[in-house]
Amino acid sequence: MTDLVPVVALGAFDAPSRVDAACRDVGFLSIVDHGVPARVIDRMLAATDAFFALPIEEKLRLQPPSPDVDRGYAAKGSEGLVYSLGADEAPPDLFEAFNIGPDRWPAGDPVYERERHRVFAPNLWPEHPTTSDLRPALVAYFEELRLLAHRLTDVLAIALGLPADFFEDKTDHCTETMRVNHYQRDPGEPDPLPGQQRMGAHTDYGILTILYADPVPGLQIVGPDGGWHDVQPAEGAFLVNLGDLLAQWTNDRWRSTLHRVVPPPRGVHGPAVRRSVAFFHDCNYDALVECLPTCCSTADPPRYPPVIAGEHILAKLLGPRVLAASEATTTAGDRPIS
Repeated sequence: MTDLVPVVALGAFDAPSRVDAACRDVGFLSIVDHGVPARVIDRMLAATDAFFALPIEEKLRLQPPSPDVDRGYAAKGSEGLVYSLGADEAPPDLFEAFNIGPDRWPAGDPVYERERHRVFAPNLWPEHPTTSDLRPALVAYFEELRLLAHRLTDVLAIALGLPADFFEDKTDHCTETMRVNHYQRDPGEPDPLPGQQRMGAHTDYGILTILYADPVPGLQIVGPDGGWHDVQPAEGAFLVNLGDLLAQWTNDRWRSTLHRVVPPPRGVHGPAVRRSVAFFHDCNYDALVECLPTCCSTADPPRYPPVIAGEHILAKLLGPRVLAASEATTTAGDRPIS
């Protein structure tokens, strides 16, 4: 892993100060001492491998009914993440993905009920016999990552000089989503189009993302120097990066870092496979996000208007799925997107 991304032991006494430095400088960190059992990770990976090995017609049965339903299968070439930054023309991305949210919702919550056909739609699960373990494996992993996300937001709050539970009432009916990404280029496939990526440049949309990734090349981030840098996770570690809502809350004290996944070099022999699993800890759909008083002053006033979290997330999601410029606020500034 590049030295650009610091490694933080989550249980260390100095974790908040190390997290603050990483969030100011890079917006990415690698966490160890995270407590997620290896067996849960291994089971999740085996189950998702079985899913992506299905014939394409089986996977296409799990396409969501509309672009605003963040569940089910996304085929290779069906999305372009750079549209989330307001781009108006770009080739589609070279990944396929499978999305889930929480498998059960508390009964009677009015926010869930209002959005139960869209943001909080039920998960879509395959019925193929080779994928019988997909649901229990992904649900178990999802629950572990949900607990980890709350541990992380406690550390983030302390690092900002706030009470440890500051984010709790802003994430108690959170639009958490998990996206399992699969990248594969088989022998004989055509080369990418000019400018085409496995996953186009984008910032994440919510509070934070917890990423499992195979230790293979592909992921790149924009560093403080404005250039693209290769990143691979340390052994046994998760990569964590911040999203737009946290950058807006902190008035860019913390970075929502641009990142992308580049194709393997031309001429690679054999299948070029990369797997990643992104857990998005976003925010309550109805939460108001506005600059924290500790992150602005007369000399540094708020840079972003207040926003309803769910409206921001939905606008960000729709752009890449309809291949049109997103109307959501971007935190990318003048950083490069290609």
